[in-house]
Amino acid sequence: MLRIDNLIFDAWGRRFFDAASVTIPAGTKVGLVGRNGVGKSTLFKLIKGEFVPQGGDIEVPKRARIGSVDQEHPATPVSLLDTILAADTRRDALTAQLETAAPEELAEIYHELAAIDADRAPARAAEILSGLGFANDDLPRAMAEFSGGWRMRVALAAALFAEPDLLLLDEPTNYLDLEGALWLEARLKKYPHTAMIVSHDRELLNNSVDAILHLSAGKLALYSGGYNAFETQRAERTRLQAATRAKQEAERAHLQKFIDRFRAKASKATQAQSRIKRLAKLEPIAAPVEERVAPFTLPSPRRPLAPPLIQLEAAAVAYDGPPVLRNLNLRLDVDDRIGLLGVNGAGKTTFAKLLAGALPLQSGRMVRENRIKVGWFHQHQIEALDPQDTPLDIIRRALPDDSEPVRRSRLAQFGLSFDKQDTTVANLSGGERARLLLNLVAMAEPHLLILDEPTNHLDIDSRRALLDALNDYEGAVIIITHDRSLMELVADRLWLTADGNIKSFKGDMDDYARFVLERARAGTRPSQDAETAGARPQADGRQVADHVADAKAVLTREQQAARQARYAAKKAAKLKRRESRR
Repeated sequence: MLRIDNLIFDAWGRRFFDAASVTIPAGTKVGLVGRNGVGKSTLFKLIKGEFVPQGGDIEVPKRARIGSVDQEHPATPVSLLDTILAADTRRDALTAQLETAAPEELAEIYHELAAIDADRAPARAAEILSGLGFANDDLPRAMAEFSGGWRMRVALAAALFAEPDLLLLDEPTNYLDLEGALWLEARLKKYPHTAMIVSHDRELLNNSVDAILHLSAGKLALYSGGYNAFETQRAERTRLQAATRAKQEAERAHLQKFIDRFRAKASKATQAQSRIKRLAKLEPIAAPVEERVAPFTLPSPRRPLAPPLIQLEAAAVAYDGPPVLRNLNLRLDVDDRIGLLGVNGAGKTTFAKLLAGALPLQSGRMVRENRIKVGWFHQHQIEALDPQDTPLDIIRRALPDDSEPVRRSRLAQFGLSFDKQDTTVANLSGGERARLLLNLVAMAEPHLLILDEPTNHLDIDSRRALLDALNDYEGAVIIITHDRSLMELVADRLWLTADGNIKSFKGDMDDYARFVLERARAGTRPSQDAETAGARPQADGRQVADHVADAKAVLTREQQAARQARYAAKKAAKLKRRESRR
């Protein structure tokens, strides 16, 4: 389906691809991985013909349709449903022909429409839209009524509905909530054609793709299986490369020693010449490159506080109208690790603002430890950065009394090298900006860390570094994330935001994933009050509970035992780490 042969591409003063080659068989779902800035998005632009390579070839079948999601869908007066239906250009063209076709041509057109299952198209479009978070009431709404984030989802829905021969998706979960990411994971697994997905979501790469395409040092390498299989295979390949290089270096040393010793001896001259030729034929094996990732610095609070940190009793919170969340009865203790679930618009960010002190209570009571320090990270902080600022400017304001060497040392601990410290924010990658802000938020040694989608711009290795830092951090954590792996490995408890309330969720992430997929298959979502303008409906808490109960009933004993063992092992590991720190 896709063949890349000796691809060479230079841009912006650097080489992105250096004689890179790979062949992707038709129908394969491939996860494209590599460090931030290595050239993954650039490869997509090369495949689509937006960039022209300096050498090599990229071959796609002539009639193959290539689909991608490059930007949000325009704000047009066309309805949401009609926008999605129009993405299938063949069906759209055949439907248009019906209005002007001669009577003798109608039978052929209807035959072609039947062949592509055109009658089922509206139901299929509604199912995709439901999976991505839209309600039935949204279908007749004009595109102009949706915010930019929701129009990005429309663009993704249109690409999935059109089912191109080669689907290119660049970080598709970045503008989805956890529910949308879970649905997309299942959808991609069943995608009928070839797909290439740039993603740092470990669960998606383990559950939805057939192979991993690794981009590193200008080369492409294809590994079969998901991300875990890729890590195992790559580690083995690196070990073999190191062993082969060591063996070759030993042979080189042995040959050179013989040459140096006997080159001048007439009786050994022939043998010495033979070894010189052998030495010249040995092609050097490059040493394995270890891609180091800087750790995150999340210092624990020096003085633990008495529990509870925060307690809410019959609390309600709102902006200027009716309450977004009401009748909240929750308690947060000093070592709680809370994963906050719920669809976009259910009130998760509103709750984070309440705990961070950015929103007052509308009614009810909140008991808050007077000395509590809260560190709050959210995506709007990245968007609000002054593009002309540098990391050094930012940390000067954060640490006005420290010396310049201390500030630079602190930035180096954050993973920003000396040359990056004087680079403007506009020229930093999204991952570098996120890393800077995450470390700054935690710099004050907060008792509570609130992280709202902290991984959007982080690659897989950086996500793992964040996970390690969070597991070492000894304060309370509330995390909102579409990264299922991070949610499972950080959160000890789950709270569900639904129906204008937040309550403890008795199931685990497997239960929640099952409910999300069942709801998407049903093709319906209830419409309720939104958190903000343009936000989407909330899930009915009772419906969630019913579906979870049904799902648990069909679990086998072996599945339950395996899941309990996994969670017990995770808890034991956390306790062991905490005991070792004491």
